[in-house]
Amino acid sequence: MKAWHYAVWGALCSFAGSAQAVMKSSDVEVVQLKNGMKVLLLEDHSIPNANMYTFWKVGSRNEVPGITGLSHFFEHMMFNGSKNFPPGSFDKVMEASGGSNNAYTTANVTVYTNWFTASALQTVFDLEADRIANLEIDDKKLESERGVVLSERSTSLENDPWERLYETVKSAAFAAHAYSWPVIGFESDIKAWTREDLERYFRTYYTPSNAVMVISGAIKPAAVKKLLAEKIEVIPGNEKVPEVRTKEPPQHGEKRVFVIKESTTAPQVMVAWHVPESRHADFYALDLLTEILTGGPSSRLVKLLVDEKRIASSVASDLPQAFDPTIFAIFISGLEGKDPQTMERLLLSELNQMKTKPVTAQELQKAQNKKVVDLYRRMETINGKSQLLGDFEVFHGGYQKLFEAAGAYEKVTPADITRVLNTYFLKKNRTVGVQDKKEPADYRYQKEDRT
Repeated sequence: MKAWHYAVWGALCSFAGSAQAVMKSSDVEVVQLKNGMKVLLLEDHSIPNANMYTFWKVGSRNEVPGITGLSHFFEHMMFNGSKNFPPGSFDKVMEASGGSNNAYTTANVTVYTNWFTASALQTVFDLEADRIANLEIDDKKLESERGVVLSERSTSLENDPWERLYETVKSAAFAAHAYSWPVIGFESDIKAWTREDLERYFRTYYTPSNAVMVISGAIKPAAVKKLLAEKIEVIPGNEKVPEVRTKEPPQHGEKRVFVIKESTTAPQVMVAWHVPESRHADFYALDLLTEILTGGPSSRLVKLLVDEKRIASSVASDLPQAFDPTIFAIFISGLEGKDPQTMERLLLSELNQMKTKPVTAQELQKAQNKKVVDLYRRMETINGKSQLLGDFEVFHGGYQKLFEAAGAYEKVTPADITRVLNTYFLKKNRTVGVQDKKEPADYRYQKEDRT
């Protein structure tokens, strides 16, 4: 065994031992409220603080044309006033109690986070319960935040080197499913939202039965359950949240898009393939593939495109957590003056070789070590514990799966990596996007691509 392997294995054992010592499945207490909300409690007095994550199972996949972006918009509105806490007071009350907060929206979920001292638990429950039960959608605040979101969208499209290309590739890759549109929404929809749209959306999706709450840290479960009964359980919930009916049909041929962005300084290439949802058995092999391909200086595509060919400044990959079948994407940031067609050809050639020549056991072990160490490292903080418990509860079939994840990574074999490459990374299943200052006249399909 090489020296680096001993070091990684030692770190893995250290993290595994410490993480398992502080958290195991039996440490999590489940509270099922009568209004349908599921709450996970984890008592951990390693520091005198606690946090609360509330996972609302609503994202851009729940929207329809005409109201795209509403899920993200509520990330803003939920801080802008409720019956007992006027606009601007949520942050002030939280900070006065020694706490802080944040939120994020994806295609699948909207998540609100609170970090606070254990003594502020009552205050946090007061704030959360009031905005869930009594959010006020004020016309003035609606217009103010509409302007903020419009500015956020235009700034992102202009300043983020990937946003325009990513949005275009997704819209081409998904012919039917709501994953096709951007989380932030389309400009025309943002300008056209009505107060009635917001009120209807809030009533439909911000119902307790559509949420999972995770509270970790220096808490006493009995005290938390009392506050849950007094503050949260009394909030009525809808009987059933509408399901997303549309399923993305199989893709039967390669799709290609080109984006002209005059302000870009170098070409970018994005290639995406349809893959299953996060609950699927192939998730762990696909997640390990991100590490093998782009996980650091020794990964295959970084070595090939950045170090050896010197054609790119960076390479990255993305496998989002998703309720429905999603896309596995690879991003190549080219160097100025380099040919994007060559980048694509080299990428596809490397993937084709991997389909017939399996990754080595050492290469796979290194990726497995990295994933497991990262997992245990996150489990060492109360913030990481809350987020992981929530992620596994909503995306992977239950929080218990978190405690099986390390074993699931370790069970993946080189043959599994080869199998997922041959199953999903097919020409007919991919969408290729290129972004540059201008479209070259001779950019063509890859003649050498046999898949």
